[in-house]
Amino acid sequence: MSKLGSIGARLYRGEVGYDFIGKRKIWYGISILITITAIVGLAVRGLNFGIEFSGGAVFTTPKTSVSASQAQHDAESAAPGHQAVVQKLGDSSLRIQISGLDTKQALPVQDELAKDLKVPVKDINTQLVGPSWGEQIANKAWLGLGIFMALVVLYLAIAFEWRMAVAALVALIHDLTITVGIYALVGFEVTPGTVIGLLTILGYSLYDTVVVFDSLKEASKDITKQTRFTYSEIANRSINSTLVRSINTTVVALLPVAGLLFVGGGVLGAGMLNDISLALFVGLAAGAYSSIFIATPMVADLKEREPQMKALAKRVKAKRASAAAKEGDKQDPQDGSTGTGTSESGDDAAVVGPRNQPASRNRGRGRPSGKRR
Repeated sequence: MSKLGSIGARLYRGEVGYDFIGKRKIWYGISILITITAIVGLAVRGLNFGIEFSGGAVFTTPKTSVSASQAQHDAESAAPGHQAVVQKLGDSSLRIQISGLDTKQALPVQDELAKDLKVPVKDINTQLVGPSWGEQIANKAWLGLGIFMALVVLYLAIAFEWRMAVAALVALIHDLTITVGIYALVGFEVTPGTVIGLLTILGYSLYDTVVVFDSLKEASKDITKQTRFTYSEIANRSINSTLVRSINTTVVALLPVAGLLFVGGGVLGAGMLNDISLALFVGLAAGAYSSIFIATPMVADLKEREPQMKALAKRVKAKRASAAAKEGDKQDPQDGSTGTGTSESGDDAAVVGPRNQPASRNRGRGRPSGKRR
């Protein structure tokens, strides 16, 4: 833990770091590949909408020794042409969901299930869900998602700038697409719990993104008044300075969600836990990835297109070329080495900038005016 804290402190000070911005084309390519896979899975397999969206009947039986597979066969035999989904509950009771049934069809199916499962008819709890109600739920979910996206863009445009708002919106769409695509590939049922999970991950994804953006906004104040770093290099320093914090918050959030998904859903067989925990687990992981590898590099791309940032990049490059030429003139003929090396060249200046300060003092001592008497 102490070693991790030391690495985090060195990342924050810019003493070490990884060139996330310089390798942004790799991250873009990975994200595009994952997104295309998710879209293909969504187009081929489609979403398995729950009864809350498609309409139908839900039969809850008392404790029975009949297996889930046998109950599914009995339910589909009692309701020909309809697909049944059966879940074994913790008290050995069954939850049988048959889509597309109306009130007239549900009563005969209930009688047939009572006979096949050998339970009293009066002990079977039947709930009917109309397709119009499911359509209303879906419409409200889309409306809530649209309002959330609009508010996010408006807030980020006011609090930061429009480029950050655009980058955050792209990252959110990226996270949603991946999560929905994995739902289609896995075949999990889409329920109101899924919608809740999707709306929740948007907040987590936005949190990580805003943390990096806030650091970048603070670090890039009066950026055009200096010639040490370009905007991309400062953006890279901002990612590295918040990297450990983002990893810690993501891991802490993923651990309980993983418990819900693998223990609650896998071991206990709780269907609703599967619906919400899968969305949370995939969304949290995708949100942490997009805040580092998508949102901030995209902001850097958009900012570097500005005339001011292009002029700054030229000044930084010219200053580093001049400094390299001066160091070349002072090269030691005996060992062929210089006092500072090449740590100020390229994007690495954003990583090891603070280490260059002693070199400037060495250069001053090499001149006649810098000699001590």
